[in-house]
Amino acid sequence: MRTETMTKLKMHVGFDDTDSRRGGCTTYVAALIIEKLRKLGVYFTDYPSLVRLNPNVPWKTRGNGALCLRILCDDQLCDKVKELAVETVEKESDLSNRGTDPGIVFLEGEVPKEVEDFAERTITGIVTKNEALKLIKKFHAEANGYNEGRGIIGGLAAIGARLRGDHTFECITYRNKENRGTPRRIDESSVIIMNKQLEPSVFNNVDPETGRILITPRGPDPILYGIRGETPEAVNRGHEIVVSYEPVERWVIFKTNQGTDAHLKRAVSIGDVRPYNPVVVQGEVATQPRIIQGGHVIFRIKDNTGSVDCAAYEPTGVLRDVAMKMMRGDLVELYGGIRPKSSKNPMTVNIEKLRIIKLASLQVSMNPLCPACGKRTKSMGKGQGFECPKCGFHGPHLKKILFEIERPIKPCLFISSPRSQRHLTKPFERYGLEKSENSAKR
Repeated sequence: MRTETMTKLKMHVGFDDTDSRRGGCTTYVAALIIEKLRKLGVYFTDYPSLVRLNPNVPWKTRGNGALCLRILCDDQLCDKVKELAVETVEKESDLSNRGTDPGIVFLEGEVPKEVEDFAERTITGIVTKNEALKLIKKFHAEANGYNEGRGIIGGLAAIGARLRGDHTFECITYRNKENRGTPRRIDESSVIIMNKQLEPSVFNNVDPETGRILITPRGPDPILYGIRGETPEAVNRGHEIVVSYEPVERWVIFKTNQGTDAHLKRAVSIGDVRPYNPVVVQGEVATQPRIIQGGHVIFRIKDNTGSVDCAAYEPTGVLRDVAMKMMRGDLVELYGGIRPKSSKNPMTVNIEKLRIIKLASLQVSMNPLCPACGKRTKSMGKGQGFECPKCGFHGPHLKKILFEIERPIKPCLFISSPRSQRHLTKPFERYGLEKSENSAKR
C-alpha cells in the first residue's frame, strides 16, 4: 500500500495598514488570523511579530506597526493559509477610508539577507513600494495590495525584522464589539499594583509624573489594554493581575521592537540630517532656548557643517524642563525625528531624548570687596575703579571679580516622560536589560 508523505514548509505572513483613524487595528487582524490558523493545524515557530516602523513617515496612521506570523505547515495547506489570511485582511480592513492601503506578503523558506536589510531601512528611514515589489519578485514571494497597497512595504518589513537582538513583548487584549467606542473599564489600582509587583520586568504602564494609566488607548480601536515587558511570562503575569470590568474577547502576546530605540540612527553631522528620518545628532547649542505658544521649547544647535532647530514639546515633561535650562555653548546629543521644513517653520528635530555632554560655564561678575574693611565696593565710573561706601577707601586699580555659578542641570541623559514616549523609544527602565542575539538564543 502506497502512502503519501507531506512536506513541512516554512512560511512568513506579513501584513500592514488595515486600520484607519476611524478605528480598526492591525494587531487585531493578526489575532483573528492566528485563531484561524491554529484551527487549521499549523505550527507557529515564534511569537507573532509586532514591528514598529519609522514613526516619522507622513502617511502612517497611529503606531505604524506591521505584523508577521511565522509558521510551519504541510505544503498541502499553503494555499488554504493564504486564503484565510487574505480573506481576513479584506474583511477587517477599513477599505472605504482614504489612506487605508492594506498589503499582505507571503514568503516561503528562509528570510533573505536583502529582506532583512530592507526591514532595517524601513524602521530607520524612508523606502518605496517599488523597492518592496522588486524584492518580492526577486525572491518569488507573493503580495496582495488594496487601494494604494502601501501596506506591502510594512508586510515585507515585518517579515524581514527577525527581532534576534534587543526586543520586548506586549500582551494585548481586545474588547467585545459592543463595547468599542466607549470608555474602557479597567481597575486603575490593579494596574498600579501590577506595575509595582513586576517592575522592571514590565515598563511604561504608569506615568510616574502624573500617575496616569498608560496601558489603555483612547481611540475607537478594539484594544482594551496592552502590557509591555521584557518576557512573555512577565506580560502574561501582568495580564493576570490587571482587573477589567468588561469582558476580554481575546488576547495575544506579541514579540516586538518596542522600547528598543531601533529607529534611531546616528548622523555623522548636522549636515547629514534629512527630513522624516529618526536620528542621533550632536551639536553645540547656538541660541538661547525660548518658549513658544503651547509651552513648547525651541532652540538651535550647530556644528561645522550647519545648524538645525530643535523642539522639546510641552507633553514631554522633564525633557522640556531640561531644554529650557540649557544655554549657548552647551554640547548636546539629541535623539528624535526630523520634521521637514514648512512655510512657517524650518526643518526641526522633534526631541525624544537629550544627552548633555558638556555644560558651558555660567559666570557672573561682582564688585570687589574693600581690602580695608571687607565691605562690597561701588563703581566710581567707567575705568575709574571702585570705592568703599563704608570706610571711603578708593581703589582705582580694583576690578570686577568673576564667579562661576553652578548650573541647575548636569551632564546626563534625559528622556521624555512615559506618557509622551513613542512606541520605539527605549525608557530608562530598559537600560541594562537589552537583549543581544546571543542572549536571545539561550
